[in-house]
Amino acid sequence: MEWFPEERWTYIIEALQKHNKVKVSELADTFQVTMETVRRDLDQLAVTGDVKRVYGGAVNIGYPQGEPPLHQRSNLMTEEKQAIGRSAVSLIENGSTIAIDTGTTALELTHALKEKVGITIVTHSLAVAAVIADKLAKEECKGELIMLGGQLNPEQQSMTGMMTMDQLKTFNFDQAFISVGGMSMQNGLSDYDLNETVISKEMIKRSKEAIVLADHSKIGVDAACNMSSFDQVDVIICSEAKPKGWKRKDFENINWIKARGQGYESRLPYSS
Repeated sequence: MEWFPEERWTYIIEALQKHNKVKVSELADTFQVTMETVRRDLDQLAVTGDVKRVYGGAVNIGYPQGEPPLHQRSNLMTEEKQAIGRSAVSLIENGSTIAIDTGTTALELTHALKEKVGITIVTHSLAVAAVIADKLAKEECKGELIMLGGQLNPEQQSMTGMMTMDQLKTFNFDQAFISVGGMSMQNGLSDYDLNETVISKEMIKRSKEAIVLADHSKIGVDAACNMSSFDQVDVIICSEAKPKGWKRKDFENINWIKARGQGYESRLPYSS
């Protein structure tokens, strides 16, 4: 079967939407063309802003028009996020004080939370607070919920601004659970909303242990706002293993946990 250039480009874009990364060698096998032809295809798509070129292939550029509202992201990669949430809950100890930022993966942590005693949860996410309040009322876990005030961000269902930051600075956390818009070897952690980013950055700063929650679509993505370098991160919980090409020395002190679940194991051939 002969693939026209436009057909190859469409296939590449759809593959990136599903898997977040493509490799030149695998695309050459699929299209039955030379690797140089695939490289030219990827270069063309990079010029039009559809992909980001990396060594050996290309990655998804994330959300070029900005991150969609929380409710629009809630049904994306649900099984992966649920598995990440369950893994995150297993790291929470009774009696600890934790910060949870906004995001659909952080929200799955709260859905999985149960049988914890004496915990104090601080959040600026309305969605997270609603789930925790319900669990406390039902005694699925026992502790205290502190909702940070501030200016409402209706799209992300969160409170932001100087008031939120001032309140946040009164706490010291045992753990901070942070959702990200992207994480790359070059630029570390990033997100799409500046106000959300500065709050997550402060949570990391004020925590003894920073735990990043990221499904596989965040790998290799640079969102608009830089959040943190990897040297400020203690744990990364992801639906895929650490990519083979990422430098070992940058992760010497990071515990990378591959969350286990149904329907996505070994989806990405570039993971180690």
